[in-house]
Amino acid sequence: MLLSVRGLRRLHLAASFDLVSGECVALRGPSGAGKTQLLRALADLDPNEGAVLLEGTASEAIPAPLWRGRVVYLAAEPGWWADTVGEHFPSWSSAAALAERLGLPAACGVWPIQQLSTGERLRLALVRALVSVPPPGPRVLLLDEPTAGLDEVAKAAAEALIAERRAATGMGVLWVTHDATQAGRVARRWLLVRNGLLEESPAPP
Repeated sequence: MLLSVRGLRRLHLAASFDLVSGECVALRGPSGAGKTQLLRALADLDPNEGAVLLEGTASEAIPAPLWRGRVVYLAAEPGWWADTVGEHFPSWSSAAALAERLGLPAACGVWPIQQLSTGERLRLALVRALVSVPPPGPRVLLLDEPTAGLDEVAKAAAEALIAERRAATGMGVLWVTHDATQAGRVARRWLLVRNGLLEESPAPP
């Protein structure tokens, strides 16, 4: 099992589920239900109770920075702390090809962050999440509305890149989306957060 979650509790939310290698699970639910809380707890960014195991090893047995390099959280509004795009990457040369896959020029590494559009920031944040650790990259990717501000072409490119990475590396994905059509495209299994509980859903709700 890639990721096992048992009795995870964060504020009003309780969750138990498994994620197998190469699987993408769509996570849905109304605003404020606790979807982001769940992702942040899985990434060990917020205090929580219960057990989260990555390939059989409990989160508390792995130093937090190493855990967050294996279980990578991509926020709905990713943070940027330096002046240019390239400064946010271990090596821009390794990221440029992925940026091009998402419709950005390889030369965008020198672009000022302040001049980026919302869509450009979202695409570059996805690239950053995928290359933030050495190959093969993250074991689990936690996505919080990663394509919400993208047009259909850019959205399709992002979906294809994530699917390709899953197939190539066995990376598991937990994908928060309010788009039922997208949930049906990217996942074959769906979870719903409702009334503080996480439950299996037979189809995108």
